[in-house]
Amino acid sequence: MERSEAAARVAEAVHDLASDVVSALKGGDHSSAWSGTAGAEGDGPWLAAVRMLGPDLLLPALVHGRPPHPQDVAACRRAADTFPPRADSSPVTVWSHWALTRMSDHSDARTVTFGAPDGLPAEHGPDHDAGSDGARDAWPAAVSWQQLTHQLALLAPLAVPGDTATAAACGHTVLAESAVARVARQRPVDLARGFARAVRRRDWLQAAAAGRWLAVVDDVPKTLGLDSGLDFVLLMGGSDFRVDLHVHAAQHFRAIRSTGVEREDGTGVRA
Repeated sequence: MERSEAAARVAEAVHDLASDVVSALKGGDHSSAWSGTAGAEGDGPWLAAVRMLGPDLLLPALVHGRPPHPQDVAACRRAADTFPPRADSSPVTVWSHWALTRMSDHSDARTVTFGAPDGLPAEHGPDHDAGSDGARDAWPAAVSWQQLTHQLALLAPLAVPGDTATAAACGHTVLAESAVARVARQRPVDLARGFARAVRRRDWLQAAAAGRWLAVVDDVPKTLGLDSGLDFVLLMGGSDFRVDLHVHAAQHFRAIRSTGVEREDGTGVRA
């Protein structure tokens, strides 16, 4: 009973914190998303919510072209310190912690060496060699398109554009140059298949997250209709503020990436 009550408190905190991030994304003010909902700074459910949202707590800074609010950065750092991955944690857990740590500890992305999280076992790191024969372990590059979509959806906070001055200024380039993001850029067709599958299955959160990845990669299939697809996902699943967050981010990223870039007949495939 206590465990279920704790899970319910964390779920409520995630919902409320995502709502505040969405409000900051849409409103453009410079208030802290963390201070809008959290009670005591050491409140476990709120720190757990920050850990689950990850660097998306700092997403309003990227969208509005300003430095992250210090209170939000501090909350990210506390959450990363409070909930470190275990030795047997999944790659998704380790990568999400890596992203949260990098965004809270490294304001200048140019000083960071991009690659697998420090201390990862070989099987967890896309940039690590597996075995003495030098064969590369390709997580998540080697998984099926269904599993790829599932795992990248859990790492949607890493889906940010790295080719803008604002991304560099806010430190988000560290996420855009990660090995996970490189895999996403290599498999746009598989991501598109995963997006369509999630929509058919009415899995709006996965669809929104996959759409966010598609918004920051090139060579998205023309037949997907990503813009209308994102609108539909928001219409059907927007009551979940995490869906709203991912769709809003995807729409913004597509808009800023299209500025000054030639596009083929307006269909969403970058030249």
